[in-house]
Amino acid sequence: MSNLEILHFEQLKNKVQAQYLENHAPSFEDISKWKGIDIIYFQEDLRQKAKGNISEKSFYTYFRTSPVTKVPRIDMLNILSVYVGYQSWYDFKKQNLFKNEVLNESEILNENEDVNPTSETLTETLETKPQEEIQNEIPEAKKDVLQISATENQKDSVSEALNKNLEKPKSEKKKSGRKNYFWIAASAVLLIAAGFFGFKDNIFQKQYTYCFRDADRNSPIKYDLLITVKKENESPLTYRIKSGECFSYSTKDKTLNMKISSPVYQDLEMSRNLENAPEEETILLKPDDYKMAVDYFSKKNSAENPDELNQKRQQLENRISNKATIYQVFESDIYGIETMDKQKYITLVTTPTTSLKNLNVIEMKTDGNGKIVLIKFKITDDETNH
Repeated sequence: MSNLEILHFEQLKNKVQAQYLENHAPSFEDISKWKGIDIIYFQEDLRQKAKGNISEKSFYTYFRTSPVTKVPRIDMLNILSVYVGYQSWYDFKKQNLFKNEVLNESEILNENEDVNPTSETLTETLETKPQEEIQNEIPEAKKDVLQISATENQKDSVSEALNKNLEKPKSEKKKSGRKNYFWIAASAVLLIAAGFFGFKDNIFQKQYTYCFRDADRNSPIKYDLLITVKKENESPLTYRIKSGECFSYSTKDKTLNMKISSPVYQDLEMSRNLENAPEEETILLKPDDYKMAVDYFSKKNSAENPDELNQKRQQLENRISNKATIYQVFESDIYGIETMDKQKYITLVTTPTTSLKNLNVIEMKTDGNGKIVLIKFKITDDETNH
């Protein structure tokens, strides 16, 4: 990749920043310092003006990392170029040439080029064998005669060996047969013993399945669950169960101790004596009203109803502590987590954006009064190609 490509991309980033600043006031003017809510609002503006989107991961990779060592994929470059008023990435470069720079006109066609077989290739495939190959095939008859003679000699040797074998005493054959039976029987016993000791844990294990329902509504759980299995003298085992799924666990132990956690349900510690326990069981989880309300109002779309929007803000104000710690988790190898205060979070979830439908609360904690003191959430990308 040429340095000119990277320089053009830096040009494009500056124009993207200037375009956004015309009608928006992010936390910082410098696009490399945008984070969290600034990125979400920029994504929304990009969707409206360029009919496309880039993920948070792509933003962190190409806008917050400096200097960049590569440019994004062509489809992302085209979206950003359209956002700042050009027809495409090629059009942007063409109208922003550096001194003495010459663009290759064929570059615009390279993306859609198909490699098709030429008529010359097909002709080569249909060519007949060279004359010398045909000539080499003529002596094959002589080779066949020699092969037949060799085969007859082999048959004579085999016949002689069989005759010698038939001359052996019958008692010797019986002894040999007994030895073979003995070794076969011994090998079989060893294989069975090895299989038993190798798979004995699986043989004596039993599988137990637990399904989960909402204790108030008697409906399936619509949130991911975190299940921690505690074993004596061993580190706990943690399993993440997707929304609506049951948890299956195989063990030869006589007891099972586990903890069930969820962003909006009360934690449940449970213990089972497996000697007489059923193989399938339904467990009821009790909703945490404060957590459930915050999750509901965070995701509720009230864009078309001002009264509902005010109610949503008021509910969040009342239920979230002023000292709450709020984390946004990113799907990025560079920037994994950022914090925001209560007011920024409320502004984020009460501003109508496309990203709001992808908000997932990962964890919530309450204090002794039921106020939310910790929220950890992520916004799942709806663009996965960049």
